[in-house]
Amino acid sequence: MKVETPRIKPIHEDDWNETQRASLGKQVIRGKVANIFRTFANHDALAKRWMVFANHVLFKSTLSARDREIVILRIGWLCQAEYEWGQHVIIGKSAGMSDEEIASVKEGASASVWNEHESLLIKATDELHSDAFISDGTWNGLAKNYSDQQMMDLVFTIGQYNLVSMALNSFGVQLDDDINGF
Repeated sequence: MKVETPRIKPIHEDDWNETQRASLGKQVIRGKVANIFRTFANHDALAKRWMVFANHVLFKSTLSARDREIVILRIGWLCQAEYEWGQHVIIGKSAGMSDEEIASVKEGASASVWNEHESLLIKATDELHSDAFISDGTWNGLAKNYSDQQMMDLVFTIGQYNLVSMALNSFGVQLDDDINGF
């Protein structure tokens, strides 16, 4: 964790007002409200609007769950967002990623576990993180198998989780009891 204690204290759902409950009350992960949502309860109007976009990226994107989780884990690793990493290790496993593949996300595009497409996903993530731009070679390689909508969802997925990683790190969102960090 970048900070040992929260900079913005999470609000337990028992202490939420009606607006917070309306905005965040359905955000239960593995049977409980996660620290990310308890923290975002401090700005429920922002959380309500952000969640529309976040839900598209996580649940309605044109990317396969596996492809989505590869890039989310990679951007979480690049941003050193331990909370994001821990949550998406669990989600990545549910999307069919092996422990070896999850560990290889840290190594990057050159890891032997990746096929050409998966390697390009990691390269795209690295390029967006370092230059805010996907190079022609990476773009063209991905576009062989991806539609324009998938290319758009890819960029927005990486951008969304870059933003979330910045927020989690800066706010000091602490790991939930049921997730591991790095």
